[in-house]
Amino acid sequence: MNALLQTRYARVHHPAGARRAPHPARFYFEREIETASREELRKLQLRRLRATLKNAAENVPLHRERMKAARIKPQDIRSLEDLRHLPFTVKTDLRDHYPFGMFARPRAQLLRLHASSGTTGKPTVVGYTNKDLDTWADLMARSMACAGARPGDVVHNAYGYGLFTGGLGAHYGAERLGATVVPMSGGATERQVVLIKDFGARVLCSTPSYALNIAEVAERDGIDLRSSALEIGLFGAEPWSEAMRREIQIRLGLKAVDVYGLSEIMGPGVAIECEAQDGLHGWEDHFLFEIIDPETGRPVAEGQAGELVITTLTKEALPMIRYRTRDITRVSTARCACGRSHLRLRRITGRNDDMLIIRGVNVYPSQIEAVLVGLPDIAPHYQLVVSRRGNMDELAVEVEAAASLPAGEAAYRQLAEQVCYQIKSLIGVSTDVTVKKPGEVPRSQGKAVRVRDLRPKLG
Repeated sequence: MNALLQTRYARVHHPAGARRAPHPARFYFEREIETASREELRKLQLRRLRATLKNAAENVPLHRERMKAARIKPQDIRSLEDLRHLPFTVKTDLRDHYPFGMFARPRAQLLRLHASSGTTGKPTVVGYTNKDLDTWADLMARSMACAGARPGDVVHNAYGYGLFTGGLGAHYGAERLGATVVPMSGGATERQVVLIKDFGARVLCSTPSYALNIAEVAERDGIDLRSSALEIGLFGAEPWSEAMRREIQIRLGLKAVDVYGLSEIMGPGVAIECEAQDGLHGWEDHFLFEIIDPETGRPVAEGQAGELVITTLTKEALPMIRYRTRDITRVSTARCACGRSHLRLRRITGRNDDMLIIRGVNVYPSQIEAVLVGLPDIAPHYQLVVSRRGNMDELAVEVEAAASLPAGEAAYRQLAEQVCYQIKSLIGVSTDVTVKKPGEVPRSQGKAVRVRDLRPKLG
């Protein structure tokens, strides 16, 4: 057994106590790389970047043609900054080359395919070789350990299984860590609540909106999950606000941790908060992160907000070169209190292509959520309805009354006026607010549908 496997075997099969004794304050799945110096990380990134570009140039016609047009060969890349001379990759590239045109390996060499829902056109298809799947499992195990999960924990996985990467990504990561996985997927929420309590789950994996659904059903059924074994929630796959984090933590009695990933890059496990919760550690040995001005495409200074661009460094089947995520964030390369050296992404609360322009005011759905969640007499369930009147976009907000609010037209009208005032005063946009009865706003079994767009489609 080689040294790496011996270390991993010791971690998984001989954990320091079970749930039994307090977990050590610091725990690393792969200590050496997680705490490597910035210089060591940059050297590794450059070596892997050149190999990735070689793989892309030799095996993906689109990347080969773009490098040729830019008059750049993989061997011309002598620094990480040289990557800026290459063009961006965008989501429409995957759709334009549907289904397998972006793959660097023949379809027969792929062990798994995942795909987006394709609700706005052809789905984006991603594929994995055996090595890719092994890398993904390692990174998810590393991410879970970073968030506070430990070998021997019971991990209740309520992410959806199937073409969505969340369920299987969390599943194999938890197994690689040495945890016991409960593969629930989404739905059957009443049963989820019972099994979380009966099986003694310490870790919950789900979308944040579904975590609130679980909390709501538990409260309705008289089950207090705050007194259960739950301690950590790994929540991702949709933007969520600090207000929703507080709501989840209060109602489930756990620490809510932000997980980041996207299927085009790998799936969940690209970045995650550590126990210090001072940003999400992006795993730089596998990904190269850039922050650009979304309008000009030029890099911005560290600490400034911009669009996140990611280049994969180790993927075989689907190398992505300067992929524009459309997610807005900032980065810090300062070493974290947890001891990890990998840069930290500040909380991603929205995407620049999710932004709405309502009567000249830029509005992100996450801003509305931050106003709504936590308001008295409002349940944490809502939808935004966008329509067009003439040449102007209109925004309506549908919120749900808390069960404690007395039913009646007068009470609902007064609450709608209060919500309208809060949105106008804090965001600066006028909205039509409708208060619905408890349970009337659709609940999420996976990714929440926060925006209903009723504007006429072009074309």
